[in-house]
Amino acid sequence: MADLAEVRVANNGETDSLGALAESIIAHAPPRFALAGHSMGGRIALEVARRVPERLLGLALLDTGYEGLAPGKDGEREAAGRYALLAMARREGMRPMARTWLQGMVYPPRLIDVELVEPILDMFERRTPDLFALQIKALLTRPDATSVLRSLQCPALVLCGREDEWAPPSRHDVMASMIRHSTLQIIPECGHMSTLERPQAVNQAFRRWLESIEAHA
Repeated sequence: MADLAEVRVANNGETDSLGALAESIIAHAPPRFALAGHSMGGRIALEVARRVPERLLGLALLDTGYEGLAPGKDGEREAAGRYALLAMARREGMRPMARTWLQGMVYPPRLIDVELVEPILDMFERRTPDLFALQIKALLTRPDATSVLRSLQCPALVLCGREDEWAPPSRHDVMASMIRHSTLQIIPECGHMSTLERPQAVNQAFRRWLESIEAHA
């Protein structure tokens, strides 16, 4: 069995495909491994599960989704919103764009929490508009992962903030219902950035998830 005490952080390289990002993770992963992904990372994790389900010991999906781009006006609205942020990033810089992006992404009372907000802005500032554009294309061309969720056999953690407006609890409830061995965790007073907003609660959920993997083996 893989050593679950070893933690590796994948580098989402410069590509415009969730599949290509998944292939990079697979190429550098041990023979058996547990995988956790947040937001876009959750969608990449599902693409890993699509390709090598037999290698997964466990899967954690945080503040994410599984459906492809919606058809018609809903999909057009999502694309327009993403490209408006990209235009702002090119015009004003990544940090000013991130301030706008954050308005709907963290629990509203914590928007004035400097210790939370500044590191998130720093994270965005370390990236470029060109990389942002690649990520947008990857997300807008995302495949539907319903079949992946239904076929998962490993223990899965499905987690999100209760106040996550972008990836709401109702979506995670549906995701968890499709996975055979799943645990749903909704964290109160928490938006989309759960790992930064409520790290202790997320870590506790991770510990229980890793224990379930050990028991499932």
